[in-house]
Amino acid sequence: MKDLFDNNNNNNDGNKKPKKKQGFTILSGDSTDGHGGYGVGTINLNNLTPIFVDPADEEVFVDMGALHARSSVEKRIKFTAKREDAPNPKLYWLVWVMVDSSSEGPFYAGLGACELQVDAKARRGYKSMPEHVNNMDKALKKKVVTDHMDEKSKALLKKFLIEYNEEFWERASEEVKNAL
Repeated sequence: MKDLFDNNNNNNDGNKKPKKKQGFTILSGDSTDGHGGYGVGTINLNNLTPIFVDPADEEVFVDMGALHARSSVEKRIKFTAKREDAPNPKLYWLVWVMVDSSSEGPFYAGLGACELQVDAKARRGYKSMPEHVNNMDKALKKKVVTDHMDEKSKALLKKFLIEYNEEFWERASEEVKNAL
């Protein structure tokens, strides 16, 4: 009778067979280059930056933790899709900023703004996950979604982007410039 719990990796001949190694494939480069193999359909987030706009404190900052919903704003907060779950919320905007490159150099190519309402004291918050995913995707596709932002937040974001790299701003499309 065969021992199903045999950890010696013996085959039926009594010979040892090498243990199978379990690993994972690391993707590099463009996974959608036409090879049709493993990784097709994955997205490249190398040129996407999450920027938070805090209109109350007039602060704008980059927090890469937002790529995995682990930003300083999101930590220790239980988010729901109901605004009323955050009794005394503070407004934040998470703006996904896509940077692309042309023959003239890099430029701001896409913007996807997402609302967050955070009550840090109650440790509760509101965010719409579909909105976050869809607006991130739109920014990656070089589209601009900022029409639901308030004017003060747009002005803060525009100032931040220009101060961060004026040349990126100069080369940005008119759609990006007009959106802010």
